[in-house]
Amino acid sequence: MAALEVRHLSLVRGGHEVLHDISLTVEPGEVFGIIGPSGSGKSSLLRCLNRLEEPAPGTVFLHGEDITTLPVVALRRRVGMVFQQPAMFPGTVADNIIYGPSLRGETLAPERVKELLEMVLLEPDLAGRPAAELSGGQAQRVAIARALANEPDILLLDEPTSSLDPIATRAVEETLDALRGRLGLTLVWVSHAVEQARRVADRVLLLDGGRVVALDRAERLLDPETGDERALAFAQGDSNGLHHDVGSRERGRPAVPVEEM
Repeated sequence: MAALEVRHLSLVRGGHEVLHDISLTVEPGEVFGIIGPSGSGKSSLLRCLNRLEEPAPGTVFLHGEDITTLPVVALRRRVGMVFQQPAMFPGTVADNIIYGPSLRGETLAPERVKELLEMVLLEPDLAGRPAAELSGGQAQRVAIARALANEPDILLLDEPTSSLDPIATRAVEETLDALRGRLGLTLVWVSHAVEQARRVADRVLLLDGGRVVALDRAERLLDPETGDERALAFAQGDSNGLHHDVGSRERGRPAVPVEEM
């Protein structure tokens, strides 16, 4: 059974259609990448997956369950989210990590806090440091640890490295890859960088104007020589080339189909 399934999801905000007839599946343990131009609906799609945006009933399913039938707090415990800017709450690193469980009246032991810090490749002694003193890369990894404190099955990642330098970006990528292997996490990763999507994702969805343009294995969709013409146009910043697939036909092969493997 798919970890997540989206069936004909559309979203209208302020009279404007933000998403149009989106269908996809995300398999357990997969890194599912989402790319596309600014305003293409990437973050809106991600937010629908844990009801930060409310999807229509019967359009988003978590392990076969319609998410609109689940209590929101329970859903967000199972489907965590890490945002572009790693906002830290006032207090220590430990205060940030225990935040989610504390809202449910649960106490997270100091040993568990240190274990979570080790999971995200940070020193356990960091637990007592004021969160405001963290570097950007450290803060993002603490944000991941904070999400992991809820023991989610799935992490939604909304451009989690876009504000980081290349070294911190690779550190976060390595952290998430290690967590995927250790915990069996499923990751849905929105990225503005095609190179990052090529590095981290198993499959990649290309959105434009709230519509699915292409969906395929990352190595096929984003191959610099033989990849989908529309994805390569996006990678090169060519917004005109994104809207058609003539290049695929000109190479004598069909355009890469939308797949729901």
